[in-house]
Amino acid sequence: MKVLILTNFGMGLYKFRKELLQELIKLGYDVYISLPNDDYIPFLQDIGCKYIRSQVDRRKTNLISDLMLLFSYIKIIKNIQPDVVLTYTIKPNVYGGIACRMTKVLYISNITGLGTAIENEGLLKKLVLKLYKVGLKNAKCVFFQNEPSRQFFISKGIVKSNTKVIPGSGVNLEQYKFEEYPKNDGIIRFLYIGRIMKAKGIDELLEAAQQIKKKYSNVEFDIVGFCEEDYSKKLKGLNSSGIIRYHGLKNDVREFIKMSNAIILPSYHEGTSNVLLEASSTGRPVLASNITGCKETFDEGISGFGFEAKSTESLINTIIKFIELPYDKKKQMGIAARKKMEREYDRNFVIDAYLEQIIQKGE
Repeated sequence: MKVLILTNFGMGLYKFRKELLQELIKLGYDVYISLPNDDYIPFLQDIGCKYIRSQVDRRKTNLISDLMLLFSYIKIIKNIQPDVVLTYTIKPNVYGGIACRMTKVLYISNITGLGTAIENEGLLKKLVLKLYKVGLKNAKCVFFQNEPSRQFFISKGIVKSNTKVIPGSGVNLEQYKFEEYPKNDGIIRFLYIGRIMKAKGIDELLEAAQQIKKKYSNVEFDIVGFCEEDYSKKLKGLNSSGIIRYHGLKNDVREFIKMSNAIILPSYHEGTSNVLLEASSTGRPVLASNITGCKETFDEGISGFGFEAKSTESLINTIIKFIELPYDKKKQMGIAARKKMEREYDRNFVIDAYLEQIIQKGE
């Protein structure tokens, strides 16, 4: 049996779907992966995946390059002749789905989030929805990471009954093991992990950090992630003035989570936030936008606090609310966060959902 994975980014495939790939290989499947070359390809090959290069432009829509991607997928599928194809992210979902339809190969798609193109009104949104309708039409199953996204696709007539909601990518409870809450040394450390870009709420976070530091000298803001957009000068200035501590991109964020008192994610839209799952699994409270993809990952006042997206004022008020909590309450929120991950977001739940669909094909 052969399984082909189409996606756009090695880091996401390795960090969030490695366990599924390992399980498929363990069961005797030949696992092929097709995506642009990056630093994570050797790691994926080390676990037994067979790599085929493809060019996916994650940021731009270009008719010629997109058609070339479609033709490359058709060629790859004809050469490998997979029994099932798994697709992730928008272009592999669309063009991989079309390629599978044209070659009459079974495929399973995963909608990791609606994305900026759909969140914003306009011609691009209409185009993307039409492409999705064509690409997902014959999918054996379309996985969604939250119920509102599934309902949105159903309401637009893009998908019908062949859908299932899974708990995001889940979280590896052993890799992100529970860690004791930081000692009460008088310092409260907030952590942001993610791409540095407007849609992640970085403007609101940096403004909030400046306002909070004026009032609370015992608060620290750590920021980890690479600049998807040009914030380098601003980050450097705030870092120099002691408002934030910017650490750049880190491959392993577990030590940062371990040292933090809470994680902050002021994102505008998410599928299901892996960062929040990882922090919660470690036993840290979360402060996150009250949006689909974030609010499901915590219980309000029990394992985290929500705030209004795109509102610096709401973010500041929520940070202050957390700062003024007693230490023991903060610690209990972290314990509650871990328990929620164990109940609802174990990555094995996601693996089981995939195996159910794939093994049905083999029977």
